[in-house]
Parts: sequence; structure tokens; C-alpha cells
Amino acid sequence: MRKYFITGLLVLVPLAITLWVLNLIIGTLDQSLMLLPPEWQPVSLFGFHLPGFGTIVTLLIILLTGLVTRNIIGNRLLLLWEQLLQRIPVVNSIYSSVKQVSDTLLSSSGNAFRKALLVQYPHAGSWTIAFQTGTPGGDVKNHLQGDYVSVYVPTTPNPTSGFFLMFRREDIIELDMSVDEALKYIVSMGVVAPPPRQPSIVTLPPETEKH
Repeated sequence: MRKYFITGLLVLVPLAITLWVLNLIIGTLDQSLMLLPPEWQPVSLFGFHLPGFGTIVTLLIILLTGLVTRNIIGNRLLLLWEQLLQRIPVVNSIYSSVKQVSDTLLSSSGNAFRKALLVQYPHAGSWTIAFQTGTPGGDVKNHLQGDYVSVYVPTTPNPTSGFFLMFRREDIIELDMSVDEALKYIVSMGVVAPPPRQPSIVTLPPETEKH
């Protein structure tokens, strides 16, 4: 009986957690319906609440915003909008900080969260997985002697909280592992390990004979 109960848990727990996360995401995105006039909301159009309709509206808003700002006119409007926000004291500091972080994390040209690392933390001889976020800057760089790397060490099983540390480059190991694989490894507390990869064999060209 205990064996069957554990087997049922192994099947239902991942499904229940997946459905709970999806419901949380869809419920949050459905809040965008508050931006629509009452006559355009699903209750007025269809006579009942339609789950997921706000998610579709949110995705369409994001897509249209990207299409508009990709052309010259939209880019100019975005620049004027940012200049307006920069004139508001409190909004300026919040918006500029959030924009810098989002540009760093979401930009395809950025290096943040592009590499999974193996670092010694919280003490020597104890290893954990971390993500490279960049290099130290500002006045911090003036006080560090040598080549350092900015690293984010997530906690388990919630990777959204963690620690920001700076390691010497020679003290970190770059893993042959994607960020998604590393996140699964962290969230599962080491249970779901990525498949092992064979080290690449470098073949040297044959030496030319000397005459």
C-alpha cells in the first residue's frame, strides 16, 4: 500500500504544482483586463468570466509595443516618454534602475545569466552552482586587485532569492551546461541532474616531416 501511495504522489505532485504555477501566472496576467473598458471585458461580451483572456491581451500588448517601438517613429516616441519620466524625481530613480536591470537580463547582447558556473560557497571545499552576471564596476572595481567576476548564487529550491558575490576569475569553473539545465538542477535540489557530456577531444594536425 505504501508503495502505491508514493507512486501516486510522484505522479500527482508534479502535475499539481505545474497547474498551480500556471494558474498563478494566468491569474496575474488576467489582471490586465482592468485596463479595458467594462463593455470590452469577457463578462460583458460572453456573459461569463473567461480564464486566460487577460493573458492573450497581455501578450498582444507586449507584441504590439515591440512592433511599434522597432520603427523610427515608435523609437522617437519611446525616447520622449523616457525623457518625460526622467523629469519626475521619484519615478526617475525607480524607472532607470528597473530599466537597467531589465536591459541587462533580457537583452540578447548582454552577458548576464548566460553562463552557469561552479563556485566554492559558503566556504572552501563546498561547491555550488551560480550564474555569471557581469564584472564589478564603479568604485568597487578600484578596490579589487585582479580579474573578478560578478556572480549570483541562487538558493534552493527558490532560485529567485540568493546572494551577489564577486569571485576571482581563476576561482570559478565554467560549466558545459545551459542556464535552463542549471536551474532545473538547483530547483530539484540536485535530483534532476543534466545528462553528462563527453569532453571534446582535440585532434592535433600531424607534424610535417622535416627534410
